Amino acid sequence: MDSSTISPDQRTASTGPLGDEQFSSISDRSATQLAREQQVGRRPGTLTIQEGSLKPRLFLFSYDEQHYEEHEYTNYDDLLAQFRAQPDLRHWIDVRGYDDLALLERLIIDFDLHPLQMEDVLNDHQRAKVEIFDDNRLFMVSRMTEFTQFLEIDDDQLSIFTGPNYVLSFQDDYHDCLDPVRQRIRSGFSQIKRKPSLYLAYAITDVVLDHYYPTMAAIGDYIEKLENRILEDRPDRRVLNRILRVKKDIVRFRQLVFPEREKIAEILRQPDEVVSDEMKIYFRDCYDHAIQALELAESYRESVSSLVDLFMSNQSNRMNEVMKVLTIISSIFIPLSFVAGVYGMNFSRENPDGTINHLNMPELYAPWGYIGVLALMALMVAGQIYYFYRKGWLTNR
Repeated sequence: MDSSTISPDQRTASTGPLGDEQFSSISDRSATQLAREQQVGRRPGTLTIQEGSLKPRLFLFSYDEQHYEEHEYTNYDDLLAQFRAQPDLRHWIDVRGYDDLALLERLIIDFDLHPLQMEDVLNDHQRAKVEIFDDNRLFMVSRMTEFTQFLEIDDDQLSIFTGPNYVLSFQDDYHDCLDPVRQRIRSGFSQIKRKPSLYLAYAITDVVLDHYYPTMAAIGDYIEKLENRILEDRPDRRVLNRILRVKKDIVRFRQLVFPEREKIAEILRQPDEVVSDEMKIYFRDCYDHAIQALELAESYRESVSSLVDLFMSNQSNRMNEVMKVLTIISSIFIPLSFVAGVYGMNFSRENPDGTINHLNMPELYAPWGYIGVLALMALMVAGQIYYFYRKGWLTNR
C-alpha cells in the first residue's frame, strides 16, 4: 500500500498528462460498434469489463474546513479503512479505470450500489441522466468532451454516486477535465470544504459543463478556417468532406448536451429532502450553462449549414465561369465556322461549255481573295470581343 500524502510534484505526475501508453483506447465508438458489443439476453445487472479497459487507480480526497488529505492507493482495503476511520470528514473517492471486476463488486457491497447502475458505469456510452436512491442519494452520469487534434469530438463518461459524506466517481481514463476541482479542494479556502458533499457533485458537474465551451470554441475556430478556405482558395471536395464532418460533430455534441440539460432539470424538480433549496441555486447555474451550450451548438450548426451553401455557391460560380468562357469561345467561332463553311462549298466557277459563271465564288480567283477573307474573319472576331467587353462579359462586373 502507498498511503503517504502526495507531494505537489507527485500530484502533477498523477493528475497531469500521462504517457501515451497510459491513455485509454476507448475513445469514440460508433453506434454500430456499440450495438455489436451488446450481449443479447444477458441477465440485467451483469458486469462486463470492456476490452481495452485500464487497471483502476484509486484516489481519496478527505477534507473539511480545517483538514485536507489526498492519497493514491494501490490497495482498496486500505482506502476503505481510511474512509471509514474518518466519518466526520467529507470524501471524494475517485476511481479511474475499470479493469478489476472484483473491486467493482466490492464497491457495490460497501457503498450499497445497485448492480444495474454499476452496469451503466461500465457500459460507458450512457446518455447524461440522474437517478434517485431510496435514501435520497443520487446517481448521475455526465459526458466529458474534447475537440481532438484529429478534428473530432471525443467524449468520455463520468459517473457519480453521492452519499451523506462522500462522492464516488468513476471514469474509464486516467486523464480528465476535473483538475480545477482538485485544485479547489487543495486550496486553503474553498466552498467545497464548507458545503455538503452534494456541493462537490455540483462542482464536478459544473466543470464538465464549463469544459464544453473550449470544445465549442475550438469547433468555432475550425469553422472560421473553413470559411476562409472557401472564400480565399478554390476549395475541392476535401473541404466539403471536412464541413460535413464538423456538422456531424456538432450534431453529436448537441446530442450530448441536451440530456445534460434534462438531467439538471430533473435535479431541480426534486423535493427539498433530496436537493435543498441552497443547492438548487447552484444547479440552476449549471442549467443556464447547459442552455447556453445548446444555443451555441445550434448557432454553429446553422453556421456549418451556411458553409455548405457557400461551398455549393462557390462551386456554382466556378462552373458559371467555365461555361462563360466556353460560351464566348463558341460565340467567336460560330461566325468563323459559317464563313469557312461558305467558302468550303465546291461550286464550279467554269460552266461545262467553257463559259464563266460570275455568281459562283468570284473571290476564289481574286488575287487577294484569301487574304481578304482572313481579314474579314479577323474583323469579325475583333468586333465580337469589343461587343463582349462593352457588355462586361469579359470581366467580373
